[in-house]
Amino acid sequence: MEIPLININYPPWLAGAIDWEQQYVGDDDKMAVAILLSRLNVSHGTGEPFGAAIFRSDNGRLVSVGMSQVVRQNNSVLHAEVMAIMLAEQRLQVFNLRVGGQRHELFSSCEPCAMCLGATHWSSVTRLVCGATREDAHQIGFDEGPVFPASYQYLEERGVTIKRGVQREAARTVIEAYAAGGGLIHNRQA
Repeated sequence: MEIPLININYPPWLAGAIDWEQQYVGDDDKMAVAILLSRLNVSHGTGEPFGAAIFRSDNGRLVSVGMSQVVRQNNSVLHAEVMAIMLAEQRLQVFNLRVGGQRHELFSSCEPCAMCLGATHWSSVTRLVCGATREDAHQIGFDEGPVFPASYQYLEERGVTIKRGVQREAARTVIEAYAAGGGLIHNRQA
């Protein structure tokens, strides 16, 4: 038997959607990137309503982006945060985002699921900023898994600063539009 390759790719629309050279200043500018990715993912029909971006902490430069690609690529781990983390580590050629003393921030259009919180820990980002809440995703049927207050406390105890609710209304609007358009909830139990 030939061992199949895993091929992960980004939707074609990403090429012209993001200004990779811009210096993003402030949480609102950075969160706007994550929300834009979630909105474009929905409007282009290429995935679920979640986007993420990783920035350098010192200068606001965009390092990577991700958008949920679970259904499009038939891969349950291709959540926005995981996609952004994988691209950041690939671009920087590091196995975590503190190698070499660099510090990075992960902006997610929605509070991460259990898997993505784990990936956040392993990536060694120093800051996690979230838009919509877990309840916003749950309201349309997404099950974010076993996430508890202790999950966030664990990250904070290991040096991750966490900020929630940045542009929550804008992020929630994308989630609600996805539901209104009949978007597939990939982890809904039958």
